[in-house]
Amino acid sequence: MINETVLLESKTLRDSVLDRTHVLDKVKALSLLPDGMHVTTAMVAAYFEVTADTVRQVKARHHDELTHNGMMTLQGSELARFKRDILSRYPGSYPQPRSSLTLYSRRAVLNIAMLLRDSTVAQEVRVYLLDMEYLARTQPVENSGNPSRPDTRSLDDRIDQRITQVLGTTVVPLFNALIETSGEHRRELISLRADVQRVEHRLTQHHARLRRLEALRADRAVAGGMASLDVMNGREFEQHVAALLRRDGCAEVAVQGGHRDRGVDIAARTADGRRVAVQCKRFAAHSSVGSADVQRFIGSAKVLHRADVALFVATSPFTRDALALAAECGITAVHRGLLERWNAGTALQVLQDLR
Repeated sequence: MINETVLLESKTLRDSVLDRTHVLDKVKALSLLPDGMHVTTAMVAAYFEVTADTVRQVKARHHDELTHNGMMTLQGSELARFKRDILSRYPGSYPQPRSSLTLYSRRAVLNIAMLLRDSTVAQEVRVYLLDMEYLARTQPVENSGNPSRPDTRSLDDRIDQRITQVLGTTVVPLFNALIETSGEHRRELISLRADVQRVEHRLTQHHARLRRLEALRADRAVAGGMASLDVMNGREFEQHVAALLRRDGCAEVAVQGGHRDRGVDIAARTADGRRVAVQCKRFAAHSSVGSADVQRFIGSAKVLHRADVALFVATSPFTRDALALAAECGITAVHRGLLERWNAGTALQVLQDLR
């Protein structure tokens, strides 16, 4: 198994795995710009949990490699067109660049993951990449059953069987036979047999570790769901939240929106009759909901709408002050992490029937 640090040094190895961009969402949700194709330097930094200056340093050191893999810098008329056609659709969610804007494709982001030394997220991407590459190289390609039918066994079963078949039922028995018939090289053969058995043990340990890693990825299971929310526009996001309310038993769900919503995007009633007021904010994942946003919603939900349940639903985190204010005033802050779980099927506790 190749150590993940080799990716930092070998461009050839990096090039060989650059098509596996799906690994990014396996490790952590990657939010995209409204064009569904690119991210900014700030968004790359947020994904890898490093500073924007760190990303810029990687960009400067590996400019040609990143450019080859989809990084580009917009200026002049190209930048003006991108701001008009893409960023202007969500002016409150993304910064408006002045003279230039560097964009990264998913392939370029994966490239950066293989170049960032001091990022836990980047390291996890590299480990996952090499685990997948190892599986691709070691799993059997033949199908011993009916060739007209696909092999329906799980990947785990096939790998376990392969290890046992190659080492447990061929190599080790061969050494046993040689040991029985050879006196002169008996000690060397015993030593070689022990080495092979150690390799078998290490392969089995590695496979067990990989299965645990896959189980952790399965627990996250919501990365793809959040990616789909990130590309929605504001109206689509409100309709989606309304659908989640209905799924959790709410009735009289009405998406209001527009200039006459009086600060509430969705009104509803819980199964036990309580009034629900919802504010929806489709912010970028690297942005945050501030206390001023929560203050405005408090007045609308509690005073104008007299809501019993007030939900502030956002695709971004909340600041510490915003969370404290929401808790103090009875507002349920559905931040990005909680929204992931809600979207994946976990009901919001505040909506449960109290009867």
